[in-house]
Amino acid sequence: MRRLQLKNGLRVVLEKIPTCRSVSFGIWVKTGSRNETAGINGISHFIEHMLFKGTERFSAKDIAEQFDAIGGNVNAFTSKEYTCYYAKVLDEHLPIAVDVLSDMFFRSLFDEGELAKEKNVILEEISMYEDTPDDMVHDLVTEAAYGSHPLAYPILGTEERLSGMGPRDLRDYMKEKYTISNTVISVAGNFDDQLITELLEHHFGAFSEEGSPSVLEAPDFLGGLRYHKKKTEQNHICLSFQGLPIDDDRQYAMVLLNNALGGGMSSRLFQEIREKRGLAYSVYSYHSSHADSGLFTVYAGTAPKQTKDVLELTKEILHETAVKGLSESELKKGKEQLKGSLILSLESIGSRMNRLGKNELMLGKHYTLDQMIERIEAVQMSDIRYVIDKMFEHPYSLAMVGGSDKVIHGLRRDELVVSGTN
Repeated sequence: MRRLQLKNGLRVVLEKIPTCRSVSFGIWVKTGSRNETAGINGISHFIEHMLFKGTERFSAKDIAEQFDAIGGNVNAFTSKEYTCYYAKVLDEHLPIAVDVLSDMFFRSLFDEGELAKEKNVILEEISMYEDTPDDMVHDLVTEAAYGSHPLAYPILGTEERLSGMGPRDLRDYMKEKYTISNTVISVAGNFDDQLITELLEHHFGAFSEEGSPSVLEAPDFLGGLRYHKKKTEQNHICLSFQGLPIDDDRQYAMVLLNNALGGGMSSRLFQEIREKRGLAYSVYSYHSSHADSGLFTVYAGTAPKQTKDVLELTKEILHETAVKGLSESELKKGKEQLKGSLILSLESIGSRMNRLGKNELMLGKHYTLDQMIERIEAVQMSDIRYVIDKMFEHPYSLAMVGGSDKVIHGLRRDELVVSGTN
C-alpha cells in the first residue's frame, strides 16, 4: 500500500497487485446523510444519482456506453457518512475510467429535465424501500436510537424534501462538501506507477475547492421505540444497543462478539431461534460504526403469532451474554472465522479498494494483513467484557414493522441493563 498527495494536496491511496489484470478505481467523498440538514435531507444521494446523468462531454447514455464498450463496471453508493463513485475495468482501460469518472465529478450538468426525471426515479426507490419492511425497520431502529440527530436521517431522503431541490441546491452542496480535504482517491489492482500519477495529476490536479471542515455533534443513545403499522405476513423487529465508534481500539472485540451472537449460522441467535425452534427464517446481528458512535443491532422476521416467543428468546440470549460473556471456545472459533473472512476478502480488488478508501477517509491510517491478524489474536476476554458492558449500559432501542404493536406494548427496554456490568 502506498500513499501520496497530488500537488494540490488531494490524497491518493494505492495498492498495486501485479498478478491481476484488472483495476478498481474509486473517488471517496466524506459526506453523507449525517452531513445534511433536515431541510435538504437526501441531497447527498440525489447528487450521487445526478453525476450519472450527463456532463459537458458525455450524455447519460454515453457514460453507460463508455463502460459497456470496455466490459467494465461503474457505480456509486451513498452512506450515512460518505459517498463513493467507483469503476472496475481491465488494467489497459484505466485511463478511460479515470477520464469519465473525473468528468462526472467535476463537470456534471445537473440539467433541469434530467433532474426532474431522476427525482421520480428516487421516489420510486423510496417506494420500493417502503415496500420492503425488512429494510425499513433498520432505519426505524436508528431513529429510535438517535431521535432527531442527523445520523437518523434516511439516506434516500423524503418526497417532501426532494421535491423542493433544484440544480443550484445541488451545486451549492457540492461546493461546500466536495472539497480537497473531504476527498480521497483509492486505486487497487494492476497499474503502472508513473502512469497513474500522471493520470491523476492531469484529471484532478486542477481541483481547488477548499471549503470548510464539517463540525460533527456526537449523538446521544436514547433507547427509544418506533413502530410502523403495515400489513405484512411477518413482523420485522430490530433491537439496537450502544456500540463503538469506528476508531475504537476494541473494534475486533465487537466483531468477535457479533460473530458469536448473530453473525453466522453457528451463532447463538441463529442456532436457538431458527435451527432449534424453527421460529424465524431470518435472524442475525451486526455492528455499524460511525465517526463518533456505533450501534449493535439484532434483527428477526417472524409470524405475528411467534413474535412474542422470538422476542423472549432473543432477550434471554442477550441477557445470558450480558451476565456470562462468551466462552473460550467461542472466542477461539471467532478469531479463526474473522481471520478467514479477512483473508478471503483480500482476493477481491474491489474489497481492497473499498478498504483503502474508507480507512483513509474515516481513520487516516492503514494496517497490513499481518497487523490486522495480530490485532485479532490480541483480543482478550477483558476486551469482550468491555464491549458487552458498553452495549448493556443503557436501555435498548426497539423498532417494529407489522400489523399490530400489541406484542411490544409495555416492554421494559431497561430489562437488559445488568447491574454490575459497568
